[in-house]
Parts: sequence; C-alpha cells; structure tokens
Amino acid sequence: MEENNSQFVECVPNFSEGHNIETINAIAEAIRSVDGVRILHIDRGEAANRTVITFTGSADAVVESAFRMVKRASELIDMRQHHGEHPRIGATDVLPLIPLKNITLEECAQRARALAERIYKELGIPTYCYEAAALRSEHINLADCRHGEYEGLKEKMLDAVMRPDFGGEEYTHQAALSGATVVGARNFLIAVNFNLDTTSREIAASIASRVRASGEVCRDAAGNILRDEEGKALRRPGLLRGCKAIGWYIKEYGCAQVSMNINDVQLCPIHTAYETVCDVAKQYGVKVTGTELIGLIPEKCLLEAGRHFAKKQGIDVHEQDKLMAVAIDAMRLDDLCPFDAEQKVLVV
Repeated sequence: MEENNSQFVECVPNFSEGHNIETINAIAEAIRSVDGVRILHIDRGEAANRTVITFTGSADAVVESAFRMVKRASELIDMRQHHGEHPRIGATDVLPLIPLKNITLEECAQRARALAERIYKELGIPTYCYEAAALRSEHINLADCRHGEYEGLKEKMLDAVMRPDFGGEEYTHQAALSGATVVGARNFLIAVNFNLDTTSREIAASIASRVRASGEVCRDAAGNILRDEEGKALRRPGLLRGCKAIGWYIKEYGCAQVSMNINDVQLCPIHTAYETVCDVAKQYGVKVTGTELIGLIPEKCLLEAGRHFAKKQGIDVHEQDKLMAVAIDAMRLDDLCPFDAEQKVLVV
C-alpha cells in the first residue's frame, strides 16, 4: 500500500518521432521497466513527427524511468534524419517534471538538475535546465533553449551563454546523433492546437503573435523592426496572459494551426484562449474549425469550460459528464479525431 506522504510527480517528455510505432513502443517500454510508474497517455503526432508521453509515479521511480527512456530514445532516433513541423533540438526534446502530490516545484527542480547532469555524464547527451530548474536566467524559457533548433546546436555551443548547461563545450558524435535534451520542472500546462480553415502559415503565425503573452514585434510601414534606445525590439503585448503560441501549417491535416501552450490555466483558461483565437481569426477572414488537444487536460479545466459555454448558451446542466460534453462540443475537440474523455482528461 502506498504511503500517504509519498511524493508523486508527472513527467511529459516530448520525442522527435511520430512515424515509427516500433520506436515509440520501445521508448514506452523503457518507461514501464521501472516499478511504480504508470503511462497515462501516448499522443503520437504523425503530422508533426513528434510524440508526447504522459506518465506518473513516485518521484524516484519517475526520474529513473525518465533516464531509461532518454537512453532508449538516443539509441533509436537519429536527429540527422529528423524533419518535422514542431520546433525541436533533440531526440528526447524536452523533459519536464511536474509536482502532483507531497512535493514542491523546487524539489522537482532539484531532481531535474540532477537528472540533466546524469544524462550528460552517463549518456554523453548535452542538456539544458529550464523553467524552475534553470541554472541561468537565459535558459528559463524553453523557446530560448530551442532557438536555432537541432540544426543550430553546433553553432550555439560557441556561445558561452546559450550553450547547454552540461556538455555544451564540444559538439561530439553523440550530440550529432541525439541533439540536446531540455530538462526542467514546471507546473501543469495544457498543450492545444486551434485548427484554422486556411492553409496559410503566415495567417496562423500572425494570429499567434496577436494572442500570445509575449505579443508581437513592432514594425514600421516598410516592415522594419522598431527598436528602443538600447537596440531591443519593441513589442506589442498579446491579448492573453500565461500562454505561448506559434503558427504553422500541417500538410497531413490540410490546414494551418495556432499551436499554444497554456502555462497558467488561472490566467488563461482554455475556453478564453479558444474564444480569443476565434475573435482574432475573424479579423483575418478565417475561422477556427476545431481544437486539437495534445496530451491531457485537467478535469477541472474542462468542467470550467463546460460551465462557461453552458451559461453562454443558456443551458442548465450540472452533471460533470454533461458539462464536459458541452465543452467538447463548443470547442470542437473532436474536429480531427474522436475525443475520448476517459483517455484525455486527467483526474487528480
């Protein structure tokens, strides 16, 4: 029987492989090889050539599983051959530890730093520490660690500030094969893509820049970036707080998407993000046709969305299953494939 004071964490690694099912299964088996770990969901993104696996367990077991899966991924994924729409810098691209029960974010950060160092020392894979585990301020943001992606890693190692925290001094054969891994600790986030009825990557990117927290770069009439006295680009704040977003085109879906990470569900509930993207999309003459959820969504967030849309539609419902059904229908979470609440909703 599990002790009530046991520390439990969630891990949501992203792998640069969405096509080869055998490779994905082998990585999943490496995770399962540690007792006390349970895989909750495997989200294979064939279009983006990327897979997200969600698993939970005791803190010690999850960290050991994480190391084994990084090792297995490095044996099976050759980054020199990888191509995909999603930004990435390594075979195991990003590896966050997320506190669930009886453990603080800082304790997760300490474990993440130790894991990052072990990955480099035992496997030779360069590692960054990001978010709460960051060892330097320039590495807090995942996008900054990924800047230049895998193809720019060798050049980035020449930069004393932006090279990996462990193993960043030399571009080895292992680095060429596996790229770098970004290890960190963060609170729960929702990864979601909003589907547009256009194939224009440019329109999707413009919508993303309007809504994301960091906003958009200011330009003059000729398209030149406006800068302040120190030479820094001036930015116009976005409409939403607590989220990041980019725009891309997914050939397999035949549509462009606004791809968003909601880092703070209090500041940016998913229904607020959906309606804001819809409103901005209209200004560009396009519509949001539906929503693609990557990984899991906390039950309370989906229920909150259900209550919001039920009130807006004048529907009097209180049962949890009906509220979730309202949210799923309103945001068209089944636009690209059936939405299975039992598989996609995280109950904590």
